[in-house]
Amino acid sequence: MSRKILIVVDMQNDFTYGALRNEDAIAIIPNVSAKVKSALDEGTDVIFTRDTHTEEYMNTEEGRNLPVPHCIEGSSGWEIIDELKPYEKEAAAVIDKYTFGSDKLGELLQSKYKDVEEVELIGICTDICVISNALLTKAFLPNAHVKVDASCCAGVTPDSHNTALDAMKACHVEVI
Repeated sequence: MSRKILIVVDMQNDFTYGALRNEDAIAIIPNVSAKVKSALDEGTDVIFTRDTHTEEYMNTEEGRNLPVPHCIEGSSGWEIIDELKPYEKEAAAVIDKYTFGSDKLGELLQSKYKDVEEVELIGICTDICVISNALLTKAFLPNAHVKVDASCCAGVTPDSHNTALDAMKACHVEVI
């Protein structure tokens, strides 16, 4: 088992080039790609998450608050971006998550990675899914060192990105 893991949060087409296109998210792709490649080369387990919705998205609580259909399961917008596709095949897991924080991720961390020393998270959106999964990771792995690489994260806006980073620091998540 790997002594550390890298969680790549929601690096999907709809958050970069698609329905919720974000120039900040596009800008971090080279950093994210390099970090994933380096982690795999070092033997670090990499876990990808995918934001996953159904055709009924607009009838959900999230859909009422963010009325932009995105990451509909099976659509091209739901897929991991092409720049990371080669690494998806080498990942320890690809987890479809149906809300901001993933219970499936928590269960995987607790069952397979309960003795891991370090967990790093990268991806999008810093202010929604990255922070949710960072705090979930701290809850499921209370003795692991949890960190987030700010250069490999993008938020909905630069201000909300920075606010999320500050909130994570307050919760003892190291921000690098």
